[in-house]
Amino acid sequence: MKRPVVIGLTGSIGMGKSKIADKFRHLGLPVFDADAAVRHVQGPGGVALAEIEAAFPGTTGPAGVDRAKLGAAVFGNADALKRLERIVHPAVGRLQQQFRRRHRSRRAIVLDIPLLLEGEGWKGVDVIAVASAPFHVQRARVLARPGMTSEKFEKVVSHQMPDSVKRARADIIVETGRGRLLTFRTVRAVARMAKGSRLA
Repeated sequence: MKRPVVIGLTGSIGMGKSKIADKFRHLGLPVFDADAAVRHVQGPGGVALAEIEAAFPGTTGPAGVDRAKLGAAVFGNADALKRLERIVHPAVGRLQQQFRRRHRSRRAIVLDIPLLLEGEGWKGVDVIAVASAPFHVQRARVLARPGMTSEKFEKVVSHQMPDSVKRARADIIVETGRGRLLTFRTVRAVARMAKGSRLA
C-alpha cells in the first residue's frame, strides 16, 4: 500500500510558518499542528494535566495549564523543561499517529512542528521545509505582537536553533520576507511535488 509523502514544516518565531501551514491547507493538504496538539493535551480535561500537576504543583486548574505559572516553573531550567517534555511529547506523539492513520490514504500530509529539527521529529518526514525571512523582518513581526519586548524576543531567539542552521538542513526553504507571491508559488510547488511523488 502506498503511503503519503510527509512534509515536515518548521521555522523559528516570526518566520511565517503558520501562514505557510494555512496555504498548505488551502491547497488541500491535511496539516497536523503540533502547537495546537500541545494546547489540547494541556487544556481542560487534557490527558497530560495530572502528570503536569504532579511534576509542577499549582500549575494547572479547571481551565487546564496556567501557562504563566508553568512557564515560570520551567523557563531557564533545563532539567524542569526536560521533565515537562517527557510528559507532553508522548501525548502529542499519540495525536500525531492518530492524524497519520486518519490520512493514510492521502497523497501528501504536512506536519507543522516548531522543534522538528531540535528533536527526532525530522526522522519521520520525507521533506523538510523551513520557513525563513531576513532577521530584520523576523524581529519586526515579533515585536508587533502584544506584550512582546526586545528583551523577550532576544531571549526566545537565543533558545532556538539559528535560522542559518535550519536553512542548511532544509530540503526546501520557503522565503516569507520577499513577497506573498513568491511564498505562495513555493508552497504550491512543494504541494504539487509531494502529491506527484507518493511513496510505495
